[in-house]
Amino acid sequence: MLIKIGELAKRTGATVETIRYYEKEKLLPEPARSEGNYRLYRESHIERLQFVLHCRTLDMTLDEVRTLLQYWEDPSRDCADVDTLLDEHIRAVETRIEELKQLKKHLSVLRQKCVSSAPAKSCGILNALADHSCHENSPYGSQ
Repeated sequence: MLIKIGELAKRTGATVETIRYYEKEKLLPEPARSEGNYRLYRESHIERLQFVLHCRTLDMTLDEVRTLLQYWEDPSRDCADVDTLLDEHIRAVETRIEELKQLKKHLSVLRQKCVSSAPAKSCGILNALADHSCHENSPYGSQ
């Protein structure tokens, strides 16, 4: 059974643009083409795209997804490297959580600069954002 890109998008919940992007990034194999040059996808495209989409919902990078696809396509391989990849990804998520906690703390301090309605020129939040010196010790201040 062959389906067009719109049907693939409908079945997987991906957008047409996402599907084309994953093809360009070689995460999806190039589909067959109809006489009218429409992309024609097989069941294997659906399964692979669902795999990729699931990895992406776990915030995995495209390189991580590529690595996982290599193991998924060769089920006889030892999966120790998959374990290592996931352990590294977990550590990256933990680091991101800590960064987000610091960001939340920074935003909470900023929010306390303005506790009532006032003209924008006297808004504590806007004035604090304009004061670059208050960001020097913040991990988010010089970005």
